[in-house]
Amino acid sequence: MVEKEQGTWITRREVLRGAAALSILSPWLDRAHALAASQGARGRSRDSFDFGWKFCLGDSPGAEAPGYADGGWRDVDLPHDWSIEGPYDQDAPSSGPGGYLPTGIGWYRKRFTLPESRRRRVVQLEFDGVYQNSQVWINGHLLGQRPYGFVPFTYEITEFLRPGAENAVAVRVDNSRQTNCRWYSGSGIYRHTWLLQTDPLRVACWGTFATTPQVSAERATVRVETEVTNGRGHAAACTLSTTLLDEERVVAGEQKTPRLLAPGETFRFVQELPVERPHLWSVDSPYLYTVRSGVQDGTETVDEYHTPIGIRSAVFDLNGGFLLNGRHIKLRGACVHPEAGCVGAAVPESVWERRLELLREMGCNAIRTSHNPFAAEFLDICDRMGFLVMNEAFDEWRDAKAQIRCGYHLYFDEWHQRDLTNFIHRDRNHPSVVLWSAGNEVPDQSDPEGVATLRGLLDIFHSEDPTRPVTVACDRIASEPPANRVRPQFLAELDIVGYNYVDRWRRRADLYYSIDRAAYPLRRFIGTESIGIGGIRGDYSYLFPSGEGQPYHGFLIPSNLELDAEELWKFVSLHDYVSGDFMWTGIDYLGESRWPMKAAPTGTLDTCGFPKDSYYFYQSQWTPKPMLHLFPHWNWQGREGRIVSVGCYTNCDTVELFLNGRSYGVKSYEFPREGMEETYGNYPTRARELRTTNDLHLSWDVPYESGTLRAVGRRDGSVAVVTEVSTTGVPHAIALYPDRVSLAADRRDVAHVRVEVQDAQGRVVPDADMEIAFALGGEGRLIGVDNGDPFSHEGYKASHRKAFHGLCQALLQSTARPGQVRLTASAPGLQPATLSLVVS
Repeated sequence: MVEKEQGTWITRREVLRGAAALSILSPWLDRAHALAASQGARGRSRDSFDFGWKFCLGDSPGAEAPGYADGGWRDVDLPHDWSIEGPYDQDAPSSGPGGYLPTGIGWYRKRFTLPESRRRRVVQLEFDGVYQNSQVWINGHLLGQRPYGFVPFTYEITEFLRPGAENAVAVRVDNSRQTNCRWYSGSGIYRHTWLLQTDPLRVACWGTFATTPQVSAERATVRVETEVTNGRGHAAACTLSTTLLDEERVVAGEQKTPRLLAPGETFRFVQELPVERPHLWSVDSPYLYTVRSGVQDGTETVDEYHTPIGIRSAVFDLNGGFLLNGRHIKLRGACVHPEAGCVGAAVPESVWERRLELLREMGCNAIRTSHNPFAAEFLDICDRMGFLVMNEAFDEWRDAKAQIRCGYHLYFDEWHQRDLTNFIHRDRNHPSVVLWSAGNEVPDQSDPEGVATLRGLLDIFHSEDPTRPVTVACDRIASEPPANRVRPQFLAELDIVGYNYVDRWRRRADLYYSIDRAAYPLRRFIGTESIGIGGIRGDYSYLFPSGEGQPYHGFLIPSNLELDAEELWKFVSLHDYVSGDFMWTGIDYLGESRWPMKAAPTGTLDTCGFPKDSYYFYQSQWTPKPMLHLFPHWNWQGREGRIVSVGCYTNCDTVELFLNGRSYGVKSYEFPREGMEETYGNYPTRARELRTTNDLHLSWDVPYESGTLRAVGRRDGSVAVVTEVSTTGVPHAIALYPDRVSLAADRRDVAHVRVEVQDAQGRVVPDADMEIAFALGGEGRLIGVDNGDPFSHEGYKASHRKAFHGLCQALLQSTARPGQVRLTASAPGLQPATLSLVVS
């Protein structure tokens, strides 16, 4: 079961995720269970509304009527994305931006009953996100519509309910007007829904705002603004009791304030809680407190509301860059889109957890939510894991983007204030959020009216959250022709200037930010989007440009991107005034493609979450633990004697490469370079090593022969890591590797099963591409299959998938019943494999 308090997601699960994940999740889950238990006794209940829906693809006039016959509709649970079910079509209205997947119109209906005892309660229906143009009815009454598909919204349904009788909710979703998004958006009620029941005297929706105006290791002040609404028909003498609890449920601060509220009045309480020797939230120690807001009517607590917060200071300093709790931290960021491969836009929390764990292991510490608000639980996970977030609101303002005919520009004037306010109110208590972004590459930046539009947005941001700076991801700084360039007045309004592709124009290809640093010494800088390495996992056809083998179909040859990314990182890492950089992208994403491609292969992880070679470049620069990654694979039969460029990403001092025991030499790079110390001629140890390149990778030209490549990495003269890549045999067997051994029986938890095609010695065969068939039994269901191939048009919801460079993936989701789930994978001529997971 999942319960969600505003600003909190609580998952009741006991799963094995490895020691690192457990150390993060366990304290949170213990605290979450206690919070959930306390809510039931305090008058507020917030129940998942995700299960038991009916769905029909296509328009169904009259389906809003309570008695509408929906018996022939399909049963679905939420979140649900109908577009990801396919099929692909080159002529689909969504075209390349939507990954050539279907869109259209769909209807959802759900019947439910509330006890007669709830007649005096205030009942609200909450939607975390519906894409897009939703209309919602309760018992035939139209509650409203929302065009923007990325923001949460709430309807009070109290007056239309029939306590003790059956009630019917109907939702019409219209994603037929295409194109309306530059990447895959999904279609449907693709985020969670909730039924909230409270006393009429209650904390308002997203009604708390906690800030930390004073922070030090010795003492902190937590300032809490709380909006309390009196929905009773008479005045109410109430007391707001605000308590700060640490992770052990120990009271760290408390304040009580009485107030007489008139009928219908909403009052904002302001309270300050001193905290002695606080646990500070940080990247390495993301400690979370809870603000417990209790509304008391006399001695009775009629409402209780919980808000997780982190005590921390976050400053973007003019010269020192980003400072967290006074300590300089370089934002090592990745841009990420809100979908996740085979599950589309309806992403289970377990999938986000795994993806963020992989990015953290790469050394990433910051995420840009490109380019719209994400699901609430995504930020909850970032809070727990210690990620820093640049939280983005819009991809369009008033001016349309060339390829988007039906985008947000059609709704901006009427809806942006409500949408932006909801976005800020929902997310402003998250300690992970350190920077707001008002927009991405908006054409308004060059428009004479764009400055006024920006000022209006900044007024909303600064009014609703005066504690965080605001940027815009600008792609027209110094662009040509000059008529398209961002207006100087536009940049002058920004708290921090965001640069998309700082190296795009003229001398900036080498000088980057330094030109504007000299011209605008009071400007604060951040790389909001920059070149990544990307490429297609396992595809090395670019090594043989003569036309042998399959042609390479990437955005660019990875080696070209590699050099650009390396040079940019050198500059960013050495110049403190640049707060950090968000490379494009952390993970491959659907859409923004050209047929026959359906996805953009720009990530360090493919759509399965399998690391590419580029993943290890960032790991070599962003993590201290000795590592060494060697590429490409060594299955080049038929090319004996041909030169193969063998690459290596490492953070070791030196690497020596061997082929079948013969050395091809020791190579090394030094970054950052170290000069002499104390006396002339005295260099640090690493600086004395023979430097063979100024690049941030190593390479050897090796004549191909089958066998084993062996790379030996050394630090301080001692062997630190050894990596081997061998020529494999023919495909022999299938192997299955789940990312956990148990699932929670909650109809939500997900296991990722890595499927390998191995030779007789248990090595992945890098050119294996046979179809794998899956059979499932027990308490689980197969919710998606994938292989990371951006050209594949196989269905994500099928029970089979071709291997792609030796790998594919199956996602299993639990049922609500304890037991076991069994998965068998088979292919002609290969030994099959079976695994079992406990569901409890």
